[in-house]
Amino acid sequence: MFDLFISTAHAQAANTPAQPAWMSFVPFVLIFVVMYFLMIRPQKKRMEEEQNFINKLSHGDEIYTKSGILGKVTGIADKVVTIELDGGTRMKVLKSHIGGSATALFSEAKK
Repeated sequence: MFDLFISTAHAQAANTPAQPAWMSFVPFVLIFVVMYFLMIRPQKKRMEEEQNFINKLSHGDEIYTKSGILGKVTGIADKVVTIELDGGTRMKVLKSHIGGSATALFSEAKK
């Protein structure tokens, strides 16, 4: 009985026209293109903006860290930024952990 179904499947496959080999890669290329525009490109743009902000840091800028600490920049070194917290306390933070400008953060919340 199963032999009857298998021979039918082979007969149907034999009647279909052959596709070019490159057509099997089209879905993978489409998936990659969609992932690039929805995930990779925006992330790359966000990282470039963050790096530009870190490179433009200067004394007196109000910033926030990725852990949620707010402060004012009082010192800048190669990889470390010293920030002054409320009450005069100073703290050293890695540049890579700076999230952005605190003034921009609060102006976005008011909109």
